[in-house]
Amino acid sequence: MNKKLLLGLLAIVVSSTCLKAQRHELGVRFGMSSLVGDIGRTNYLMQAPLDRISDNGLPLYGGIIYRMNFNPYQTLRFDLGYSHIQFDDRVAKEEYRRNRKMWGNNNLLEANAIFEYNFFPVNNEQQRGMISPYIFAGIGAMMYDVTQATLKHDFRRDADGVAQVPVNELDFSTKAEYHTGKKVTAYVPLGVGLKYKFNYNWAISAEVMVRPTFTDQLDYSVLYEKDIKSTYNTDILAPNTNTSLLQTDYYYAVSKEREKEFLKNRKMGDDNGKDWVNSVTLGLTYSFGRPPCYCD
Repeated sequence: MNKKLLLGLLAIVVSSTCLKAQRHELGVRFGMSSLVGDIGRTNYLMQAPLDRISDNGLPLYGGIIYRMNFNPYQTLRFDLGYSHIQFDDRVAKEEYRRNRKMWGNNNLLEANAIFEYNFFPVNNEQQRGMISPYIFAGIGAMMYDVTQATLKHDFRRDADGVAQVPVNELDFSTKAEYHTGKKVTAYVPLGVGLKYKFNYNWAISAEVMVRPTFTDQLDYSVLYEKDIKSTYNTDILAPNTNTSLLQTDYYYAVSKEREKEFLKNRKMGDDNGKDWVNSVTLGLTYSFGRPPCYCD
């Protein structure tokens, strides 16, 4: 009885050791990225570069990839990548977009964790060569450029530039100055691929990845209240205070109405629908480290 118990414990220890043993892959991925948003086309994966490549760059993706293979079929993968996306209403199918003529580009820095499932045992270290389709899903974070604005509320001025006391609550000016900031959003990477292993340690993979995000600002089509900062000229102060006259009573209320109107006029498209980023890429990886012990 004691011998059976000892053998059972030994089997558990060996199995646990085998489950912890893993094989690693490290490599690079390159391809093209495109945006599905409120500006430009919405139904493609491969995007033609915009005019003036010297100014707009290319719609590319580049990154590094690390895979941790649990067994011949299952893999945990980590990506660090960069995408340059472009969008242009001139190439849209919708007539209202072509008439609007909005365009732009954005720079995305990405990090994600992905689970891959291979349909054939392509990760088996005994295999010199094999090909397998795979599917994947995960979670990621993306840093992107975003448009922000400062609304400058100012007094009207005479010919000499001297601030004039407002005649009424509408008798002051509001001008917007734009600048670029950074934000981070989450996304869900999903897709399919095809992996070809050769010469034991090397693998080439081709895949299509779609990334629904949790933001509607990748194409600068909408600003939110937190993207707006207001300033008030202090040439004329409220009586007995160090506060601008424009920050008191009806002047302040009018400034807030102007901010709401600015946000409304700045919005394009449906802000209930979020942006997607899609990529078509090729990857090259090299396997190294202790070969895994695949236990049944």
